[in-house]
Amino acid sequence: MTFSKQTIHKILDRLKEEYPHAGCELLHEDVYQLLVKVTLSAQTTDKSVNSVSEKLFSEYPDAKTMAKADPQKLEAILRSVGMYKTKTKNIIAQARMLTEKYNGIVPEDYESLVALPGVGRKTANVVLSVGFGHQRIAVDTHMFRVANRIGLAEEKDVLQTEMALMKVLPKDRWSESHHSLIFHGRRCCLARKPRCCDCVIKDICRKAEL
Repeated sequence: MTFSKQTIHKILDRLKEEYPHAGCELLHEDVYQLLVKVTLSAQTTDKSVNSVSEKLFSEYPDAKTMAKADPQKLEAILRSVGMYKTKTKNIIAQARMLTEKYNGIVPEDYESLVALPGVGRKTANVVLSVGFGHQRIAVDTHMFRVANRIGLAEEKDVLQTEMALMKVLPKDRWSESHHSLIFHGRRCCLARKPRCCDCVIKDICRKAEL
C-alpha cells in the first residue's frame, strides 16, 4: 500500500526542512569533474574521493589531459580510493571517448553518458541532475535503504526502486528527494542502527523502531 500524495509531500517537506542544504557532497568545479568523481565514488565514500581531488585535477584538469594520463601515475593518485586500478582504466578510457567523440565536453543525454566507460545508470542520473539541472532520481545504497524502509517503495533491487519512486514522487521534486533521502540515510536512517527516535518522519515511517 502506497502513501497518499499528501503524505508524500509531508515526508519531502519535513526532510527538506531538516536538511535545507542537502546536495551533492562530491566537491567539483565543472561537469567533467563531477563525472569523474561520481565514477570514482562507486563502493567508496565521498570523503575519500574528495581527498584526492586537488592532486587529481591539478594534474588532469580536463578530459583532454586525462586522456593522455600515465596509468601508473594516475593509480598512485587514486590508491586511497577503492578499486583504484579498475577506476584508473575507466576514467582514462572515459576521457579518451569524450575527447574523440565530444571534443572533451560531457554530453547532456542519458544514452551518451551510459555509453562512456565506467558510467552506469546511477552515475548518468547524478550527472544529469547535479551537472545539468535535470529532474532525476539516482538510487544509491542509502536511497535504496531509506526509500524501502520508510515505505516509499517496496522493492528488492535498485532499478525497481528507482522505477517505483518515479511513479510516486512528484517529478518536480525528484532531484530534491534524491539528496534529502541520501542525507537522511547518512545522518539518521543508518543501515545498522537507525536513529528512529531522532527521525523527523518517525510517525510516518512504516519500520520505525521506537
